[in-house]
Amino acid sequence: MGVHHVSWQSTASGLEDEYIHAAALSWLVGDEDAVEIERMNSYHGSAIHIVSAKLKRRGQATKSLIRLGLDVLKQLKSELSVRMDDENVIHIRLDLLELIAGRVVLASPGERRTIKGRAKLEVYPGQDAFTLGNETLDVAINGVLN
Repeated sequence: MGVHHVSWQSTASGLEDEYIHAAALSWLVGDEDAVEIERMNSYHGSAIHIVSAKLKRRGQATKSLIRLGLDVLKQLKSELSVRMDDENVIHIRLDLLELIAGRVVLASPGERRTIKGRAKLEVYPGQDAFTLGNETLDVAINGVLN
């Protein structure tokens, strides 16, 4: 019960320092070894870097959610009905520039550059995904408070 896995992803252009993105993701997941950088070219040939991290262990994934902080977790909980999809994934977008500066702030698509997060819930037949999502966020909130 709870989080099955959490993944985070950011895109850096060839002009940006992808290691700054990697450092921000590393802090967010609490494990620099979980961060990967994939270098490729865009359709038009310019360099881009996909910086990603995936935490497959429940404990690590929950700790990553705890790192979001009390305010962000409460906001996620209040917006859970619009952030969770039919595949039991909670979608999270964080402001990239704020995260690089050491602050965790939720962002809306298109406002500013973002880091995209996906928290996959472990839901079994007979369980209500929305209730489980609320319980999972409550566990993360309690982790912040303790």
